[in-house]
Amino acid sequence: MDGLLDRYADLALWLQSLIALAGLVVVALAVNWLIKRVLLRAAAPYLDRRSDTADRAVAWLATVIPLLVVSRGIDWVPNLPPELVTVTVNVVRALIVLSVAMAISGALDYANELYARRPEARSRPIKGYIQVVKIAMFCGAAILMIAVLIEQSPLLLLSGLGAMAAVLLLVFKDTILSLVASVQLTSNDMLRVGDWIEMPSMDADGDVIDIALHTVKVQNFDKTITTIPTHKLIADSFRNWRGMSDSGGRRIKRALVLDQNSVRFLGEDEVAGLKRFRLLEKYLERKQDEIAEWNRHELASDSDAINARRITNIGTLRAYVIAYLQSHPRIADEGFTLMVRQLPPSPQGLPLEIYCFANTIDWAEYEAIQADIFDHMLAILPEFGLRVFQQPSGLDLQGLATPG
Repeated sequence: MDGLLDRYADLALWLQSLIALAGLVVVALAVNWLIKRVLLRAAAPYLDRRSDTADRAVAWLATVIPLLVVSRGIDWVPNLPPELVTVTVNVVRALIVLSVAMAISGALDYANELYARRPEARSRPIKGYIQVVKIAMFCGAAILMIAVLIEQSPLLLLSGLGAMAAVLLLVFKDTILSLVASVQLTSNDMLRVGDWIEMPSMDADGDVIDIALHTVKVQNFDKTITTIPTHKLIADSFRNWRGMSDSGGRRIKRALVLDQNSVRFLGEDEVAGLKRFRLLEKYLERKQDEIAEWNRHELASDSDAINARRITNIGTLRAYVIAYLQSHPRIADEGFTLMVRQLPPSPQGLPLEIYCFANTIDWAEYEAIQADIFDHMLAILPEFGLRVFQQPSGLDLQGLATPG
């Protein structure tokens, strides 16, 4: 009989603890529901409606209150072993530290979103700095959580970190390099979101869509994404086309390769025939007067035409191309270089390079303007007695092998 009474008494103590624990859990859940489902929803209209980042940060901060209820209420649960109470209190306090850290992280994200809405954020993003602050904050939170769990002072743990400094430097080597690179890129305005960059070593050729602490994301023109370590942009070279975009003009630099055998002097009749080009009329008159004046002074007693200066077809073509580009409505002129020059002759012909700038930065328009110019140049060459050089094809060799 006494044994049954003892068992009943033990069972009653167990039931008391269970009922008290259940009540504590219900109270904590009720407080959590009241804060998040009632109070926060009532306050939602007063928060930023364009983003839910602030809502999530406040929700993490509100989690601290039910955790405090558990931390304080566990002492009121009867018949619990002191060791279990201590472990529960330590774990709950560690969760409180974690909740506060997550709330601060959400607040930093929200601060970054607010800054991203400002006009200067496009050229000077702070995402990398936010990530550095997060890393330091979470490291501090981890130290506090461990200190709470083992019931030791955080200073004791920090003193032990001195011996691990070399290991930490090795582990966070990329983070330190990326931080330094991020500061250099931002302070020197070397890179912005939206810039078109070209980095052959990383197979990147496209627009920058994200700048973070460790990586820079580039969307290539084939819609693939290239991820570049931030420190690589300092260690290696890359080309930023922002200057072209800001100038409003895009360079055309392409050469017509002429057959050198077609280069010759023009006769009187040919010069007269080319005067029907309005773009060449003034040039030819000025050139004829200049050459006639030179020949009159230098060759007064020399009747051999070989010693006289004469107009060449390639020089006349250069003058025509310059005049054509100057009159073209889609070629930029204010502050942009415009010239037509000969490159060194080679076994592949004589390159005549056109160097100018289209008055647009749109890729499709630029290609259309460039194609239009060279379509015209290729079609006008026979008027000057010039030919384009190209390697013999199979059809050329077949024609040579065919009798007649």
